Amino acid sequence: MRLRDRRVCITGAAGFIGSHLADAIAGSCELLLVDNLSSGRKGNLAATLKRGRARFVKEDLLGPKLPALLKDTELVVHLAANPDVRSGADDPRPTFEENVVATFRLLDACRRAGVKGFVLASTSTIYGEATTVPTPEDYGPLMPVSMYGASKLTCEALAASFAHTYGMESVVFRFANVVGGRSRHGVVWDLVQKLKRNPKRLEIIGREPGTSKSYVYIDDAVRGILAGVDRATGPQTVFNVGSDDAILVKEIADIVVREMGLSGVAYSWTGGVAGGGWKGDVKRMVLDTTRLKATGWRPKLTSVEAVAQAVRDRLA
Repeated sequence: MRLRDRRVCITGAAGFIGSHLADAIAGSCELLLVDNLSSGRKGNLAATLKRGRARFVKEDLLGPKLPALLKDTELVVHLAANPDVRSGADDPRPTFEENVVATFRLLDACRRAGVKGFVLASTSTIYGEATTVPTPEDYGPLMPVSMYGASKLTCEALAASFAHTYGMESVVFRFANVVGGRSRHGVVWDLVQKLKRNPKRLEIIGREPGTSKSYVYIDDAVRGILAGVDRATGPQTVFNVGSDDAILVKEIADIVVREMGLSGVAYSWTGGVAGGGWKGDVKRMVLDTTRLKATGWRPKLTSVEAVAQAVRDRLA
C-alpha cells in the first residue's frame, strides 16, 4: 500500500494528527478532508487547502452521506474519534458511538464505494496494564482498562474483518501519547492552560509522581504513518508508534514550568486512583517499535524532548 499519489480521504482532518498528516502529503495526493468540526478547526487546514488538489467537507461520520462522499476514493485514513479517555468513565455512550459506530459506518461506506485501503489510528491503551514493557504488537491477551481503549480495540477488529471479508488492505497504528502544535487535549495542554490562568499554583491529576508513559512528537508520528503505510502488507498490518523512553507526570510538570519561564510554582495533586490519574488511566506504558523501525523510521525526539517542544509549540 502507498499513501502518496492517490485519491485519499482523511477523517478528522481538521484535528491534531489529521491536519499535520494533510500538510505532509498535500500536493502529492488528491485529498478529501472530512471533519465535523466538533473539536477540529478548519484553520488547521489553511496551508493544505492553499496548495490545491484538496477540498474540505464538513460531515459527521454518523450522518447519511458517506458512501456518496467516498466515490472514487482509493484510500481512507481514519483519524476521527472521541479522544477523551477520561470522559468514557462518566458516560460510555459517546465513546461507543463516535468511535465504534462511526468506524463501522465508515468501513461499510468504504465497502460500498470500493475503497481498497483503510488506515486506522489506534492507541497504546488497547494493551491495558501490560506486563511486558516495552510492549510489542503481538502482546496478549489484550484487556483494555478504559472505554476508549476498548472502543479502539473493537475498531481494530472491525477493520480486520472488513479487510479479510471484502478484500481491503488495512493498516493500524497504535500510538503512544502524541504531542505537539494544534493539540487541544492531554496532559501538556492541560498543564499549560492551568499555568496561564494561575502561574503560582498547578493542579495535577493523580498521585505524585504520576504515571510513567511514552510521548511522541507529532512530526515523528506522521513520519511513522508514512513509513508504515508504504511497507504494509495485507490484509492487516499493525504498527506501534512511540518514543523509546517514558517520563513521569511530575517530570512533565517540571518541563512545562521551565519552558514557561516560571519559578516557585506550588504543585497540588488531586489524588485519585493509586498509580494513575483516573479510572481507566494506564499506569505504565512504553511501546516496542521494532516493527516500525524495520522500515527505516526512528523517532527523532525523546519523550522529554517531545514534551518540551510541544510546550514551545503551544506558547508560540
